Amino acid sequence: MALENGLSVEELSEAITHLAFYAGWPNAMTAMNHLKKLTEERDAWHPHTTAP
Repeated sequence: MALENGLSVEELSEAITHLAFYAGWPNAMTAMNHLKKLTEERDAWHPHTTAP
């Protein structure tokens, strides 16, 4: 939902890192893995164009 509402992947990654101190590092690493999977799936559906 955060990505759909305008947060960048970098901003979401920083938020997860910040929350790691409260939720615990294992939970944060699980969230990071999910974020990585989501961004890979999103990029597969919407590849970035490199044409000028």
